[in-house]
Amino acid sequence: MTASFLLMVQIVLVVVLVIAVLLQKSSSIGLGAYSGSNDSVFGAKGPSSFLAKTTFLIGFLFVANTITLGYMYSTSANESVVDNMIETTNVVAPTAPTPETTK
Repeated sequence: MTASFLLMVQIVLVVVLVIAVLLQKSSSIGLGAYSGSNDSVFGAKGPSSFLAKTTFLIGFLFVANTITLGYMYSTSANESVVDNMIETTNVVAPTAPTPETTK
């Protein structure tokens, strides 16, 4: 259950990280041109410092979550379904016919 929750968190982190990277200004402007008049909300330097710190934080969380998921999946890979099988059974095997009954 924990691995499935962390996998969902991983997907959310990927989407947020992609959005944070696309919102940053670049030499080719990208989607950073759509930040518009929001410069005054984040301070005198504009959103670039805020977005850079946010992107770094989300990237760090992404890497930490990836390492955690890798560790969890590698430890669960050491177990096998065969190890958990029940070896005893109550089913009786049929008896082979004797040569006298086949005549």
